[in-house]
Amino acid sequence: MDHPSPPPGRSTVLEFWCELQCPDCHAALADLRSLREAYGDALDIQLRHFPLEKHKHALAAAQAYEEALVQGRGWDFAEAVLDRVGELAAKGEPLLLEIAAALGLDAEEMDTALIDGRHLLVVDADEAEGRALGVTGTPTYVIGGERLDGGKSQEGLRERIARIADGLLADGPEAS
Repeated sequence: MDHPSPPPGRSTVLEFWCELQCPDCHAALADLRSLREAYGDALDIQLRHFPLEKHKHALAAAQAYEEALVQGRGWDFAEAVLDRVGELAAKGEPLLLEIAAALGLDAEEMDTALIDGRHLLVVDADEAEGRALGVTGTPTYVIGGERLDGGKSQEGLRERIARIADGLLADGPEAS
């Protein structure tokens, strides 16, 4: 499917409300990769945190993501954690540090960040904003003010996101 070329400098934001211990979020990676390939910089995919209580390492994973982001490898870290989501339940924080080291991140600094909680406010703020937007589970997407829930099924979501993105990129004065 061809997507309209946005005017130079125009982009739209796709918020990906995610929990890094969520198997459904792992399944969503294929769609996100396809969207990134189709739209490039015209679609700004932003990971937003929505850790669920049922996953005991989700909060630590969200904080570790924020530290990886500070170290310049946030998205790479998120994908690597989601690719090993089954192991996270069993291994917990040591797996997060193992992934950080494998990506060339400062795992010691990440461990310190997990201990001192320096990124907890960012994660808490995302969760509060998600609740205000009506997010109840993951993955959930928000684009152009429309919330799309992907927790039950990813079926058709990529196409719906693409239609919304096409519309926003084609004719909005300021895409968002």
